[in-house]
Amino acid sequence: MPSYTACSKILNKKAMKILAVIPARYASTRFPGKPLAMIQGKTMVRRVFEQVKKARFITDLVVATDDDRIATEVKNFGGNYVMTSPHHPSGTDRCFEALQKQQNPFDAVINVQGDEPFIHPEQIEQLARLIQPEDVSIATLIQPIRDNSQLFDPNVVKVITNPSGKAIYFSRQTIPFLRNTEKEQWLESFVFYRHIGIYAYKTEVLKQITSLPPSPLEMAESLEQLRWLEHGITIQTGLTNHEQFGVDTPADLEKLINKI
Repeated sequence: MPSYTACSKILNKKAMKILAVIPARYASTRFPGKPLAMIQGKTMVRRVFEQVKKARFITDLVVATDDDRIATEVKNFGGNYVMTSPHHPSGTDRCFEALQKQQNPFDAVINVQGDEPFIHPEQIEQLARLIQPEDVSIATLIQPIRDNSQLFDPNVVKVITNPSGKAIYFSRQTIPFLRNTEKEQWLESFVFYRHIGIYAYKTEVLKQITSLPPSPLEMAESLEQLRWLEHGITIQTGLTNHEQFGVDTPADLEKLINKI
């Protein structure tokens, strides 16, 4: 994987213009209105925005939404927003529309999950470093899995990489399968990684991937990054040890509030 020092030198040599986008839609099967959920006096979308705002190397930051209520909230706390179509199949597509509506050009876009209210600014900075090299098209983060509840949970996406940190495959299944080892011993026998679903894309690559048709592996696993791999686009990963606090359901939010 690219070292911190190497990427820092690249950043110092040429300042890349990076747009951070927070996709925030109102409709959600499991948690309608999630971006407006309150966490200790602040909405979720505000907490995400404020965390990303702390990150270095970001040229501009915008919330991409399809709902006037979210737009009003962003405006009220002094953030920037752009209205996007309610029909986008993914946050990636919403990010591309947000990019298209910017007046200034950007070299890269960072897609920040709108349900990570305590995302670390260092993770955003890490993505900004990872996307710098010319041979990196897309960058994302991964994290060691430390307990069996995550290891065998199909909602936790796993990833395997090659020695240089490029993703080989993502799956809801536990990968790799450890033959001749009892499942209770897997974590003691191998280092497994989970995928942290934030991405950085070169702008020309973002345009390319949003025009690709759904692929067989993507439809099988319901993971859009498999479409990119199937079309030969490499995904550089970076290792993070920061704990994640993603919110998919009201129950997740309650657990999060009880933690802080």
